[in-house]
Amino acid sequence: MEASMVPENNTTVKVFILSGLTTNHKVELALFVFFIVIYTSILIGNILIVITIVYDQHLHTPMYFFLSNLSFIDVCHSSVVMPKMLADFLTETKTISFGECVGQMFFLHLFACTEIFLLTIMAYDRYAAICNPLHYTSIMSHRVCLQLAVAMWLGGLIHSIALTALTLSLPYCGPNTIDNFFCDVPLVIKLACADTYVFEILIVSNSGLISVVCFVVLVVSYVVILVSLRNRFSEGRRKALSTCAAHLTVVTLFLGHCIFIYLRPAKSLAADKVVSVFFTAVTPLLNPVIYTLRNEDMLNALNKLRGQQVTSGGKVH
Repeated sequence: MEASMVPENNTTVKVFILSGLTTNHKVELALFVFFIVIYTSILIGNILIVITIVYDQHLHTPMYFFLSNLSFIDVCHSSVVMPKMLADFLTETKTISFGECVGQMFFLHLFACTEIFLLTIMAYDRYAAICNPLHYTSIMSHRVCLQLAVAMWLGGLIHSIALTALTLSLPYCGPNTIDNFFCDVPLVIKLACADTYVFEILIVSNSGLISVVCFVVLVVSYVVILVSLRNRFSEGRRKALSTCAAHLTVVTLFLGHCIFIYLRPAKSLAADKVVSVFFTAVTPLLNPVIYTLRNEDMLNALNKLRGQQVTSGGKVH
């Protein structure tokens, strides 16, 4: 009787060892201070954006509805990796249990894939607003926005379940050192006690293809937008260009990582850790900066919220 193409799962590894960002303890302490400031800023900045959008009625539009989703995802995405990374800076041996590693991979891909779909939806929203302004309210109605939001989360969930199930189907019985500061599918399957070539192809065709297709769609959308802006008045064109530039910056930083990591075989490169830091820490921090400091409506809403809080706090009861 022929052996099954899928290896029998005889996993004996209970704990993985993370290599971390450095082995120098003094550098780790400095990185701990640096990244705890980064993580705190991510939480404050993105939560403040969500609160402002919910509070200000003028921001109850499709663009800001999706922006609030982006901020929520960034909080969740960074929280999957950064608390563990911060804790590991203070310990000599950096370990993560098999179950925690699986959970980290699942939620990392859930939020990352959902964000990719969200960035694509946001590009479509800007396309509809700039290229079809007269029909924008019907194209991006409240019902359509909710349907798109459900679709992106469902897509992210299916993607994450598929990759996690793929990873769990392999046996892990020997090597247990992950050459990074968190668990990710390409890094973990490289440690499997089986031939992973087919699995690597499936990962490239899944995560890599999603990243490339969405990136191409995004670039085409913004090219069409830029072409259509040639006939606009200078003030409207400036505002639209500012919004598109903000979106393109986020897209390039986020999808650049996904394409670099998932569109190649599961092999560690020297640049992987630097790229991963941008993916998990820098991009979630830049999002509130890019979307707030370059956006007059958000700045006005934040000032109004701050002014009302000061007024409320100054009342005598």
